[in-house]
Amino acid sequence: MTQPDSHFVTTRWTRVVRAKGGSLDARMALSELCETYYAPVRGFIVAWTRNADKSDDLTQEFFARVLKGGAFDNAAKGRGKFRSFLLGSVKHFLSDMRDREDAAKRGGGKTHESLDGGTDTSPGVQPAANAAMAPDRSFDRNWTMTLLDLALQRLAKEMESEEKQAQFETLKPWLTGEVGNVSQADAAVSLGMSEGAVKVAVHRMRKRFRECVKKEIGQTLDDGQDVDGELKCLLEAVSA
Repeated sequence: MTQPDSHFVTTRWTRVVRAKGGSLDARMALSELCETYYAPVRGFIVAWTRNADKSDDLTQEFFARVLKGGAFDNAAKGRGKFRSFLLGSVKHFLSDMRDREDAAKRGGGKTHESLDGGTDTSPGVQPAANAAMAPDRSFDRNWTMTLLDLALQRLAKEMESEEKQAQFETLKPWLTGEVGNVSQADAAVSLGMSEGAVKVAVHRMRKRFRECVKKEIGQTLDDGQDVDGELKCLLEAVSA
């Protein structure tokens, strides 16, 4: 899914801050955040409920609440990782929905309706303990895949600005692991380059892609937080 250019010029926390309030700009920022992080949120809810149909409804309800405004009012730089904040928000939402179901079964009762997520040290209300680990892994895995996709888009724009679109599209499989039966010799013929030049180009693209990934990670952290540590954590989530 192609993301708006604004994703590349502002940080995630900047988008969150802009998403506060009822202005048109705030609603656009909210919409972009929802689009960007739909997959991690749905992945967590699917793992939490073990019910795809119910998960779709809950995911839509979560983002409907977000789009109504107020969900990110307590979010700000200084709270830690945006990943942790969003995960805490989803957990709190699911806890609220569970309380509503329990209250309905009892014939009524008061329930809370806060979407306020936790922080790194206080992640908010947790789902049932026996389901907590797998949903968290699912969230982190989908978060990582979303981040890698954003980094790939960033690299594509950089190479487009250098008029290297054909090189990017031809050599992208060596970044995504989707090479198939195509060899670098085949790629060299396609690009009109020597095989040695293609090997160098792939090496440079991998290095630049890693830099793009780290930039994307940095956008979701507070200033001074460990980008390399977050990268290691996310890569472990993908490989788990």
